[in-house]
Amino acid sequence: MRYVIAMTGASGSVYGIRLLQELDGEKILVMSETAKEILKAETDYSVEQVYAMADTVYEDNQMFASIASGSFRYDTMIVAPCSESSLAKFAYGIGDTLISRAVAVCLKENRKLVLLPRETPKSAIMLENELKLARLGVRIVDANPGFYPKPKTVDDLVNIVVGRCLDQIGQEHKLYKRWE
Repeated sequence: MRYVIAMTGASGSVYGIRLLQELDGEKILVMSETAKEILKAETDYSVEQVYAMADTVYEDNQMFASIASGSFRYDTMIVAPCSESSLAKFAYGIGDTLISRAVAVCLKENRKLVLLPRETPKSAIMLENELKLARLGVRIVDANPGFYPKPKTVDDLVNIVVGRCLDQIGQEHKLYKRWE
C-alpha cells in the first residue's frame, strides 16, 4: 500500500506522527509551513525526525511533485491534522499548494481520502464544508476519542483517534480495545 500523509496547520501534530508510525506500506509526507511551526510548539519532535518516518518527503510548494498528478498511483491520502482553512480549500477545489492540489487529485481520481479536523467549536461554515466533502465520499474523522476503552494517558487518547483513522482504510491495528 502507498499512502500520502499531509499535515496542515492545526493543533494535533501528534496524530500525523502516530499515523506515520503505524501505517503499513510506503509513506509519502507533505507538511505545510504552519504545521512545521505547530510541531515545534506541541511536541519534542523536530521536522527532520518526522521526515525520517516517511519514505518520501515533499515540500508544500513543490507543485511538480508526483502526488500532484492523477497518473501517480497511491491508495489513500490522509490529512492529519487538517486545519479548517485547508478543509475549506479542499471543499472548493482550490489547489494552490501541493497539499491542496494532491487532495483535488485524490477527489477527481476517486481515491480514498481521510481528513482529521481538529477544531471545536465549529461554525456553520465549517460544518457545511465538511458536509460537502462527506457527500463526495471523503471520510471525516474528528479528533474525538471514545472513552469505552478507558484511556489512562494522552497517548491512549491519541491511539483511539488514530485507530479510527486506520479503521477507515481497513488497516488492522491494536491501538485500542474495541467495543464488545
